[in-house]
Amino acid sequence: MKQWSFAFVCVVAGSLAGALLTHPLILQGQPQTPPVMPKEFASYRDVVKVIVPAVVSIESRATVKPAVRGKNPQRRQAPLDEPRIPPEFRRFFEDMPQQPFGGFGEDDGAVPSLGFGSGFIVDPKGVILTNYHVVDGAGSVDITLQDGRHFVSKDIKSDSKTDLAIVRVDTKGQLLPFLALGDSDAMEVGDRVLAVGAPFGLTGTVTQGIVSHKGRSLRMNMYEDFIQTDAAINPGNSGGPLVNLEGKVIGINSAIKSRSGGFQGVGLAIASNLARNVMMQLQKDGQVHRGYLGIQIKDVVDAELADKLGVQANGGVLVTQVFDGSPSAKAGLQEGDVITELGGKAIKEGRELQMTVASLPLHKPVDLKVVRDGKPTLLQVTIEEQPGDFGSARAPSPRNTPKHADNESINLSKIGIEVSDLTADVAQQLGYSENETGVVITHVERTSVALEKGLRSGMLITKVDKTAVKSATALKQAIEKSDLEKGVLLQVKTPQGGTNIVFLKVAASN
Repeated sequence: MKQWSFAFVCVVAGSLAGALLTHPLILQGQPQTPPVMPKEFASYRDVVKVIVPAVVSIESRATVKPAVRGKNPQRRQAPLDEPRIPPEFRRFFEDMPQQPFGGFGEDDGAVPSLGFGSGFIVDPKGVILTNYHVVDGAGSVDITLQDGRHFVSKDIKSDSKTDLAIVRVDTKGQLLPFLALGDSDAMEVGDRVLAVGAPFGLTGTVTQGIVSHKGRSLRMNMYEDFIQTDAAINPGNSGGPLVNLEGKVIGINSAIKSRSGGFQGVGLAIASNLARNVMMQLQKDGQVHRGYLGIQIKDVVDAELADKLGVQANGGVLVTQVFDGSPSAKAGLQEGDVITELGGKAIKEGRELQMTVASLPLHKPVDLKVVRDGKPTLLQVTIEEQPGDFGSARAPSPRNTPKHADNESINLSKIGIEVSDLTADVAQQLGYSENETGVVITHVERTSVALEKGLRSGMLITKVDKTAVKSATALKQAIEKSDLEKGVLLQVKTPQGGTNIVFLKVAASN
């Protein structure tokens, strides 16, 4: 045992000696300094010193004081036009209604705190950019800079459709540190970024990571362009900046994907190029003016549907409904058209079309290229301003099966559904308008192609291959005349106002 121990020590000692004798610094005959690591790899201290002074903490306060002293105010309800957020996606607002954070003012009789978030100064004269959901419902906000300066403001302008807002503070002539918006389009996956804010109320927190993905759309807001990052972000980070290593803001931290409610590696920031236009309009007019086509759309991702429409998959956007009196209706756009280009910009998906329309100048005609019945068609459309309540209406959810319809149902066994006429009584039960026409679905077979394509009880079938149907008998005749092996297009509606075009194709029976 002693001999083994001695041999082991000798081997180790010999190895160390050999390593020293063969080390490149020794072989060259003189000691040398190891290569200097680039500063940006060793520390972010220089860029952090520029960023942090311009990041602020925001405490939002309710419009009125609570009726009963010490009683917690009821948290605001989500506005009607706020998209329904999947439970795994969470915004970064620290909801803290029980007690104001940071000691602003006295507790007795104080206007209650709605929560605590972040923001950053974009104009040295006192303009702060943050999230809409940080200031939503607030009558005033308390702003605190990293150097301890404190401001109170009621000058809040917001845009719920992008989840962005600005707050103006009266600086009494003081110039504040500020950050410039960078070019989010220039960022690439793998680029390093820093996130700054007040997670859990811990002001001035800086975390680092990379751009994990670009162009995310999560259906949280009406207009979206999210940068995904693995920089740690948590509740309270809402509205804080995501910056590149030049110290320019390329995103506004807004949401996380999380099962626990805390950071799990997926953070989402609104791209600065989307935020820039919104911020400028809020500063100038106090509201955002957007273009409007007046249509409902769906992406053409299904190869069979694309073939039926005469386009390539992901090669355009299908028009499922044209609103009466809208710019699209005036331009001659039709349901079933596939939009491929607008204003000289190729359109491949709905998000591209939405962002393009929102950015085009109002009241000026632009070219609109579509594919109609498999043939290219050129239209001209004049973009009008989007109505303020656009996208806000919601109707009651449909019941599974309308009452008093079973005895009148017609079985369309080839596609796996049963339908009936839309009577005034059934329309009222399901929440359709009095003037709505079509055929209501009363039952969908579990193993049918109809179920696979998303048809459900309570939906309304209004057209078959662009031909309107107003009765169950007319629908049955139209289906029987169609070549189901080649496929048929059905236009369907829901009580919530949604319209879709569904492609059904039935394989030949053996």
